[in-house]
Amino acid sequence: MDPIIRHIFLLLLAFHKISTSFSSCVTGCSCSQDSFGRSLLCMSALLRKIPENIPQDIRKIRIENSHLTELPRRSFANVSALEYLWLNFNNITVMHIKSLEYLPALKELRLQGNKLSSVPWTAFQDTPALKILDLKHNRLDVLPEHALRYLPNLTYLDLSSNQLTVISRDVFYSWPIYQRSHRAEGQVEAISNAVLALHDNPWICDCRLRGFVQFIKSVGPPIILMNSYLTCSSPKFRAGKFFHEVELNSCMKPQTTALDTNLTVPVGLNVTLTCFVQASPSPAVWWTYALKLLRAFNVSTQPISEESVRSELLIPAAGPADAGNYTCTAANFLGNASVAITLHVGTPPASAPVPGWAPAAPAEPGTHVEVRIAKQTVYGITLEWFAAAAVAEPGETWYTLLVGRYDTAQKDAIYIGPGVNTYSVTDLLPATKYEVCVAVRNQAPRKGQCVVFVTGSDVSQLEQREKLIHIVVIVCAMVLAVPAGMYACTAEARPGCLTRCPAAWPRRRRGGQPPAAGSKESTLDSLPAGSQDGLCHPEGGRGTRRPPAREEPERPGKARPPHRNSADLY
Repeated sequence: MDPIIRHIFLLLLAFHKISTSFSSCVTGCSCSQDSFGRSLLCMSALLRKIPENIPQDIRKIRIENSHLTELPRRSFANVSALEYLWLNFNNITVMHIKSLEYLPALKELRLQGNKLSSVPWTAFQDTPALKILDLKHNRLDVLPEHALRYLPNLTYLDLSSNQLTVISRDVFYSWPIYQRSHRAEGQVEAISNAVLALHDNPWICDCRLRGFVQFIKSVGPPIILMNSYLTCSSPKFRAGKFFHEVELNSCMKPQTTALDTNLTVPVGLNVTLTCFVQASPSPAVWWTYALKLLRAFNVSTQPISEESVRSELLIPAAGPADAGNYTCTAANFLGNASVAITLHVGTPPASAPVPGWAPAAPAEPGTHVEVRIAKQTVYGITLEWFAAAAVAEPGETWYTLLVGRYDTAQKDAIYIGPGVNTYSVTDLLPATKYEVCVAVRNQAPRKGQCVVFVTGSDVSQLEQREKLIHIVVIVCAMVLAVPAGMYACTAEARPGCLTRCPAAWPRRRRGGQPPAAGSKESTLDSLPAGSQDGLCHPEGGRGTRRPPAREEPERPGKARPPHRNSADLY
């Protein structure tokens, strides 16, 4: 073959192969020719990553409504001529810092409707020709100061409908188009306008947004806001206001003060400790006592003005155990400050006014509360209570529960709202003695309004104990269907009683009348306290019934046996 003809043949073959590679398309996608050049369109819901075999002559890529979750490194390295990249309405959450590498001709990037919470802004160093960047309807919550520094030719930026709350004005001062416009002041230089969209973001209009609000108020060509009516979302007293309606102050580190840092109050009275905080933005405030954080339901913090708040700590029915140093601490992003208040609980002179407390309501006969244990588990109990006599307004009566170890004076206070008469105390230590008291709110608990109990050491021990008590109560309740005072059965009855008490029942039926059908079932709480005498003999073994003893007048020098409280069982 002639060398010239063979050379021409090889050139034609190579051109055919190149043409075939350029004219091919990605499987599952479609390719078309339009005014932008050759385009690739992928709308498949099955697509989960960027295709690898994209033709090199593609100028526009549109992948939408797919399941893309990330843009990996060098996602489009083989299409360096790409100018338009649309990746709208996918599930992209991660964008690699080198995902746009080898795209020097890219002019338009649209990522609308994805799940981006952050963008690697330095990635735009690889796209110096970018003019349009659409990031609306994502989850962006931060815009770093250098964000726009690498977008020198950007003329359209859409950040609307994200989660932006605070932005520094320096973000826009570092934008190359803004810098060029200021350098060109007084000079004849054509500068293209840039459209900026920032609406529909939850802006927090406090001191941190002061510079940005001033920038928005003064912005003008070449920067044009798509929607200039930006609105505040918080704090509450500014919610719904436009930026041009608010005036924001500079930020300030918290300063804490108290009217009186040394208080002395009588025992049993309500004490309210108050501290005042001046700070901007609004600080977080909390109280501590002996390095222990106090529960929030005893603390009330209310704003007084834009930069001042008042925090109050309520100590109901103050006792000697409540004395000590209480610290009010406030903090914001600039720092923190605290003030200590010393509380003395005693009996000051009657003529001396005592600031910061109000006397509790006098204890009236109608405010006595009956308390009982409704249920006991291994690590807690369920309490039930009711007012023994009608209170003034039962529909508005609050109760206070004081819960703690029996041997400690300091108890945790729990406030119960109107209409509730049960409460479960859980997560207690095993094999520990506890005391729970119930009283009408702001009153000290009276005698008989406290319950003492011991938690089980393990499940099996408590189950056996509860089973024993349950059997003793039921069996002895049948035996006790006789005049009151004849028999007594308590949780301390020996186990042998269980075998001998039933023996007494047939003789009781032969000699007496059956119990009434409508009689109440006895409970452990309703049984009279006493000894086992007359019910079960330790030595006798016959379990016979003694006749009721006649009452004898008290003889001089003969002491009556002391009454035993249920708390003595433990």
